[in-house]
This record gives sequence, C-alpha cells and structure tokens, in this order.
Amino acid sequence: MRDIAGTVACIDGNTFMVSDSSGDVESSPSTPVGLFAADTRFLSRWRLTVNGECMTALSVDDSQYFEVTFFVVPGAAVDYVEADVSAIRRRRIGPDLTESLTIFNYGEQDMTLDVRLEVAADFADIFEIKFDIGEKRGAHYTHVGPNELRLGYRRGTYQREVVVSASEPAEFGPDGLAFAVRLRPGQQWSTRLQAVMLALRPDGVDLRSALRALRPDDSTLPTSMQAWVAAAPTLDTDSVGLQQVYHRSLVDLAALRFAPLSLGGASVPAAGLPWFMTLFGRDSLLTCLQTLPVAPSLTPPTLRILASLQGVRPDDVLEEDPGRILHELRYGESAAFEEQPHSPYYGTVDASPLFVVLLDEYERWSGDTALVTELEHEARAALAWIDLYADLNSTGYIWYQRRNRATGLDNQCWKDSWDSISYADGRLPGFPRATCETQGYAYDAKIRGARLARTFWGDPAFADRLESEAAALYERFNREFWLEDRGFYALALDHDGTPVDSLSSNIGHLLWSGIVPPERAPRVVEHLMGPALFSGWGVRTFAEGQRRYNPLGYHNGTVWPFDNSFIAWGLRRYGFGNEAARIAEGILSAATYFEGRLPEAFGGFDRDTTKFPIRYPTAGSPQAWSSGACMLLIRTMLGINPHDDHLAVDPALPATFGRIALLDIPGRWGKRDAFARQRPDQR
Repeated sequence: MRDIAGTVACIDGNTFMVSDSSGDVESSPSTPVGLFAADTRFLSRWRLTVNGECMTALSVDDSQYFEVTFFVVPGAAVDYVEADVSAIRRRRIGPDLTESLTIFNYGEQDMTLDVRLEVAADFADIFEIKFDIGEKRGAHYTHVGPNELRLGYRRGTYQREVVVSASEPAEFGPDGLAFAVRLRPGQQWSTRLQAVMLALRPDGVDLRSALRALRPDDSTLPTSMQAWVAAAPTLDTDSVGLQQVYHRSLVDLAALRFAPLSLGGASVPAAGLPWFMTLFGRDSLLTCLQTLPVAPSLTPPTLRILASLQGVRPDDVLEEDPGRILHELRYGESAAFEEQPHSPYYGTVDASPLFVVLLDEYERWSGDTALVTELEHEARAALAWIDLYADLNSTGYIWYQRRNRATGLDNQCWKDSWDSISYADGRLPGFPRATCETQGYAYDAKIRGARLARTFWGDPAFADRLESEAAALYERFNREFWLEDRGFYALALDHDGTPVDSLSSNIGHLLWSGIVPPERAPRVVEHLMGPALFSGWGVRTFAEGQRRYNPLGYHNGTVWPFDNSFIAWGLRRYGFGNEAARIAEGILSAATYFEGRLPEAFGGFDRDTTKFPIRYPTAGSPQAWSSGACMLLIRTMLGINPHDDHLAVDPALPATFGRIALLDIPGRWGKRDAFARQRPDQR
C-alpha cells in the first residue's frame, strides 16, 4: 500500500488506464490520462461522486500491474476523521475495463446515497494528445439504453465505441449513470462496472475480438503474471536494492506484453507508457537482446512479427524499402487516415541490422535452428537492405534522410529527436547523415549473418562475402570516423563526409558491436568514464561542455538506462570489468530512487551535486528497454556468454553488490546457474 500524489496506471499490454490517486479520470486534450487501447482514448472522463462530492484517496495498492485498488472517501482531507462513508474501487485491466465498487456505511444512521459515475469519451488519437491537436474531424454519437451507455465516434470507415454497463440497477444518461443506494449502519453495497472497447471494421466486426478470444475475461491475469515470474531465473543476492529492481523489471515486462491486432495473437513487448504502447522495431529488438538470459520467450514472436511486416516495396510516405524492418506500428485515427505515417512506418536505420543480430544471438542461447531456417529469407533481405537501400552516398555506410517531408522523422537513429545529432559547437549537420553506432550494428550484423549463412543456410559463398564486407567496413570506419586528436569516434558523418565532432554515448555502442580495435578501446573508455560523460549515475547521452548539452535535454545530456546497459556490455566485452561495474552500480542505485522501476531517462546532473537522480519530466515509465536494462546489467556483471555446449561465466565480480547468483538460466544447455562474488581486493 502507498499514498500517491500523482497518477496511477493499470496496464495490460497496450490496453491501459491512467487516473488520479482516487481512481478518477478528468482528462484534457494534451494530458495522457484516461482509458486507452490501440492508440485511442476510449474514456476521457470516469469520475465517481457520492452525494455530489468527489472522492479523495486514503491509500492506493498498485502492486499488481493489471489491478489497482483505491480506498477512498467523499470530500476533502479535513473530513477524513469523521468519514462515515468510505469506498473501495478495485480496477482491473484485461481486454476491457472492469471495476468493482463497494460503498460502506460506518455511521450510526441510515443513509440514502446518490452514487454517480460521470462518463465521457473523446476518442482522441494518442498523437492528438501528444501534440495537443485537439480537433476531431469525425462525429461523436451517444446511445442510452436501459442497461448500458454506448458512446461512439465515426469518421468514414473508421469507427470506435465504448459500452459502459453495471451489474446493479442504474439510471443511465448521456453523461453517465447513477445509483440510488440505501444503507443501514454497518451495511455495504457493491456493483461491478464494465467498459467494453470496440474497434469496428466497416462490416461491424470488432478488431479487438481476437484479444478476447485469447483471454475471454481478466481472471487469467494473475496466473499469467505468476507463470511469467516463475519461469524467469531466480536472482540470489546480498543486495536488497538489486533484488527489488530485478523483480520490478520482471513484472513491468509482463505488463508491457501485448498481442498486436490481426497478427496472430503472439505477445511482444510494447515500448512504454504512455506514448509508446505499441510495436517498435528498434525498441523491441534491443529489449529482446537485453532479456535473453531471463525471458527468451519474447524473442521468437518479436522476430516473426517484424518479419511479417518487413518492407517489400519502395514507399516514400511510409519510408518503406524491400528488406527494411519497421520503426513503429500504430492503429489510431491519424494512422488510418495517413496523417501520421505509422501504418506501419519504416523510418529507422538500425532495426534492420539489429534484426540479424538478435536472430544470431537468440540461436546462440537457445539452439533454435528451426527459427534461423524459417527466417532465412527475411534475414537475407535485411542484410541486402544495408547495401542496396541504406547506402545513400555510395560510401559503404548506412545513411538516413527522410523521404516523407511532411511527417517523417529527421533523425532515424535511436536518438531521434530533431536536435540530437549536432557538432560540438551546436551546428546541425546536413542530410544525409551516418551515425557511428549504426555502422557498428551493420558490422555486427554482417559478422553474425556470415555465421548463420555458413552454419545453417548452407551458403559459404555468401558467408565469405559478408565477412569480406565486414572487414572493409571495419577498416573504412576506423579510418574515417576516428578523431585522432580527440581520442574518440565522431558522433556521425555529415552529408559531405565531414566528421560530426561531438562526444556522445553513441561511442559506447561501438564496443558491444565489436568494431573498435583493441588498441583504441582504452581511449574510448577513458572518455566514456570521464567527467564530461559519466555523471556518477551513468553515461550521459551528450557530453557536458558542448553547446547543446542540457542535463534535462531529451537526447542531449540525460542518462538513459537502456543506453548504459549496452555500454556496460561492451565494456565487459573489451575487458573493462571495473568500468562496467561502475555503470551497473550507478544505474541500479538510481533505480532505488524510482521504487525499483528504471524510467526511460533521468537527468544528467552530477551525482555529487544532486545526491539523488533527477526525474526527467516526461519520461515514459514503465519502459520496456529500461526494464530490460536490469537484465543485461546482471548478465554483464556475471560475465555470462553462451557457447555451443556450455554457458561461460566469469566468476570474478568487479562490483560493490557482494554476492550475486542467477539460478536456472534457460538455454540450449538446459538450465544453468551463474555465481559471482566480489573479489577480496575490491571489498
């Protein structure tokens, strides 16, 4: 139980409800509160009153992601001591919303209560809320029946409805429903409220009916969550904080699993609450990479769904190409009418190489050669995209320049905000651009693709070609991106090949991709762990002292947990275990200030200055790859690496976490344990 001053979320995949601490929803056009599914807000008002008074929360239990319990009383805080009437709202999210409401009379007199639930639905698209557009082009309609209130919205063939009902007799009206409740002293009254969300095709078929078929009601949610946690390896550690973060991350990943509409019902990770509750190519692939030792079941459906949506033709609006892996898939009104190009949108340059990287890494863990064979065509197409469509300047690199001039993304790397790629003096480079970490992903994809071709696809000639291309990329990249006078790699190349000389966290990704020569690694590490980049909590996205540095800039100085987990993994790969452990300690210690839940990002302020991590105002939470960061950091600290016949573990733990053991790690070798203990000389 805990007292909450802010919002409370109840989540099941991309169906979620965000309310205030009393359970009420009173939304504005630009605030992401309400009941959402498939990128649409189905309830913009859900407000309970008793005798005309709004409710105030005494306590809230949100320990289970799919269920929230609110203990509330009518009136303001000054009335708590004398509150004769109290209520419990127990809300659960599944395919739809159910809420049980129980009202108690603890007074000494009979009471007649006017219990009302105010209901409204604006059917706002998530992008309308994010960008505060606020203008609807379709028509709203309302149908009041004897046992239900049906609110709807129609624009051409696009139609959404929500149907509100109750288990007890109620008076329904266009603005909600009301109950006349009579209670004797000590008596209680209950009703079960339901809001069913419909995404209707022109023929009247509900697109969300497949989700209900998979789970006819919400009764299986506790079992599903318990099974998910039970299937994960057990973490045994001296660190109470690490145990808290691990469990919270497992539960959040369970909450973010969802089945995309019309894609077979398999569960994949949504990127994060509230803006990114859908399928993202890059985010899903990196989350799966992070979680392979803990939740390998996420990977096959993610790869299969991304393969099924792989680009097949050039399309400048969607920025689609043959072989390109999507960036983002949306179901809302703006995507349906191509006001946003997300049906799906392909404007990312890293998802295609990462698709091949994940396929290979998954086989190394699982031994699932059938999946490697099944996805051979798609993996080959992703590799072909790198050379045939991504090399816009014919220089052997992956470049990007948006073709959708109206609504496409300027930056198509993971730092995709408009000003995230800049020179140290603040100038923005021209287009096309080639960011450094993307070249590392391409190198890694070619190396791994060669292994798949030689070992599983029976094509040694293709493998030889990929290895030759990787070697050429390695040599060219280290010649043209390396800034010898600075001792680090350029953030990017400008359109004319000029190195963009900013110092950024992107160089850390080069370590886990393996494109850095061993003799250069110490200089790269020196910068990553130096005061300009390392805040004490983690590596900043952009180094302090540069023109666009801002410790609260989205990609220009904040600390991203996912980013740091991959940097730490790369540091361990190159033998810098102590440095990897410093990052792990900083990130996981920061998590304890967020109740064990790592947010999308937090402020890049120096640890010695603030003593606690500063919350980024609009950070998504929970966020899939932030939850996955904990898993990859544990793997990194244990030095776990899969081999054909065994699981390799580095037993020396260069960290301050004491003893760590990860038990029953799943893989091709069955289940194995990994133990590590801090070395005596580091205690």
